[in-house]
Amino acid sequence: MRFVLILCSLAASLLAQSTADEYRVYTEHPRLFLNAQRLRLLKREHVRESMRWRQYELLVRAAAQLPEPGFALALYFQVTGDDAAGKRAVDWALGPGADLRQLALVYDWCQPLLTPAQSKTLAAKIRRLIEQKSPPTIEARRDRVLAVLSVADDSKHPEESYLRETVEQWWRGQLAPDLKDGRVTVPLHELFALLEILHALRDNIMVDLRDGAPEYFKELPKYQVLGNYPAPLAAPENEYRIPVFKGSTQPNLDRAALARAAGLSMVAYDNNALENQYLQGWLIQDRFMLQGTFGAPYEYLWANPYQPGLSYFQLPILYHNQRSGQLFIRSNWEDEAVWFGLYEGEAQLFQDGKITVLRQTGPLAAEPKPIPVGDASVLLGRSPMHFPMEGGPVLVLGLKPTHKYLVEADDEELREVETDRVGTLVLEYPADRNAGVRIMEANNANGGT
Repeated sequence: MRFVLILCSLAASLLAQSTADEYRVYTEHPRLFLNAQRLRLLKREHVRESMRWRQYELLVRAAAQLPEPGFALALYFQVTGDDAAGKRAVDWALGPGADLRQLALVYDWCQPLLTPAQSKTLAAKIRRLIEQKSPPTIEARRDRVLAVLSVADDSKHPEESYLRETVEQWWRGQLAPDLKDGRVTVPLHELFALLEILHALRDNIMVDLRDGAPEYFKELPKYQVLGNYPAPLAAPENEYRIPVFKGSTQPNLDRAALARAAGLSMVAYDNNALENQYLQGWLIQDRFMLQGTFGAPYEYLWANPYQPGLSYFQLPILYHNQRSGQLFIRSNWEDEAVWFGLYEGEAQLFQDGKITVLRQTGPLAAEPKPIPVGDASVLLGRSPMHFPMEGGPVLVLGLKPTHKYLVEADDEELREVETDRVGTLVLEYPADRNAGVRIMEANNANGGT
């Protein structure tokens, strides 16, 4: 009996130890992004002198003004072993460098070059920045996750509490449920920060954050494809696909680069997922390869030219998320396509290279005029409403959110449908179907109208 009790006590102790160690870091440097498989791929690209490597090397060796010198030079050192480049990264980090994310990468990737005194000084600098108050953004959370992981070399494991709070409270308790229910949508350029968190946590504590919102991540590659305006923007260094943005500002090319980097990082996270293979087909065209001083290091780090991908032409041209209300549709897959999007409450029509913001406030017509987007029609109206339909998808905007409506088309039975979170109905009709359509509010549970 005593022996059994000892065994039970030992088992309980081991279980408790396992639980306590769940958020402890035991991985060796480099522990951020450069796992053995990725580092092997990067060195292979270096030996092959691939297009991505040649462009990245040209910028580093020409001493170009790099917007993120810590990141770019430390990565170059890891791939080539070039001490001069690594020391430039270290000098930046110990000197003017104040970007927490880059400081973490330099500390992690340039460990072989740091003297004990330099390592201590840089670690102290990173810890001071970790302790400073930060905004409640995904980017700020990413910066601290990378920083905490980079300096997790203390046998007392002070990193454990922050990593536990990140996974169990920030992610599982807040952001994942919001993403799952559609209450929050991550803009395309901010996705990269989220994906860096995913990579860093899986590589170091074997936690896959996708488990908290599986449907969100399954739909995400479609959003990353269709959430871009059709016409590329030609810049001196390369062409950019421009992710949807709100308002009438000019496109931000750094944001466009980060949106592309997010796609490449998504494929790298799971290249076997079918949705990611379509995303890879969208990304891998050479004319969109990032070649500027900001984007080239990201392109080199995350792109995998050996992953063939599937043709995105096989994807539907309509993306609609019933939970969040996000909606994108294009007339075809050509660069000259007409595109319509409903993004962060703003309805946009993209045609002939111009974005038009459509008004959804003020008086709406009971007999709205359909806006053609290829075979689809977009309508801004109110209930009751009626309109002619000439087949294909019909997108009705401006109704009551999560509200039941009755829809009747000529020669069809009346049917009940429900709008999404922002008041949109997506109705599908055969391409050759011509009819009049009527929409009215359904009786609510109390018998009202």
